Amino acid sequence: MTKKMFRLAIVLCVAIVLVVPCMAGAALLGTVEIEHTGYGAKGTLEIWGGGRNGTNVQGGVYKLTKTDGTGQGDIWPEGVLGGFCIDLLQVSPRYSTTYGVVMPEEGPKPIQFLGSTMGTEKAEYISELWGRFFDQAWVDSDHFTCQQNAEAEAFAAAIWEIVYEDLPSSPSQWDVKVDGTDGALGFRCKNADTTLANNWLHALDGTGPKADLRALVNDCKQDYIVAVPEPATIALLGFGALTLFRWRKV
Repeated sequence: MTKKMFRLAIVLCVAIVLVVPCMAGAALLGTVEIEHTGYGAKGTLEIWGGGRNGTNVQGGVYKLTKTDGTGQGDIWPEGVLGGFCIDLLQVSPRYSTTYGVVMPEEGPKPIQFLGSTMGTEKAEYISELWGRFFDQAWVDSDHFTCQQNAEAEAFAAAIWEIVYEDLPSSPSQWDVKVDGTDGALGFRCKNADTTLANNWLHALDGTGPKADLRALVNDCKQDYIVAVPEPATIALLGFGALTLFRWRKV
């Protein structure tokens, strides 16, 4: 091994030691380098849940500037992507930070507060919530109406309700105004359009359109749910079909 190769190996080992602990336990599909650089449509609401107790927080779209990616992290072009917070305990990345790309059921990280990741059922609820009610204008517009801000804020409250509450026996029992879970877990909020958030949650009966989502996770920073761009979804399906064709041919 040359001195140059030896130095490169040392650098890679140091990078792994620094990065991997902040993604421990995740079934990684890739990575992205992101930084929180602003907001889309949003509002300020008061919340109890996720380790917060009567705290005023920003609820709505986080604008995350992506500068690099690997694996499935490459399906998003470099630039701004819109995401929603699924991790109320931690702070957003104010400098370029490596995140793991995982399926939504694998988030949020770390799992100490919830006791586990959100799991498949909650991920399905969020997928349908996004498929039915997400508005891309909350991300893309330069200026937002009061209605858009209120909708994005209600959408964030609905996501936190799903992540932090125990699963109810029926979607009609979701209620962002009431903490329905014993102990430190649970969620409720004020100063938001709670009626809209609850109406959306009560509509989640499993028959609506489902969005193709991924979680961006980092044990040391706030985690997010983001949508897979439509052309990338088609490309992934095409790659899978091509792989199957080659396998059959062999």
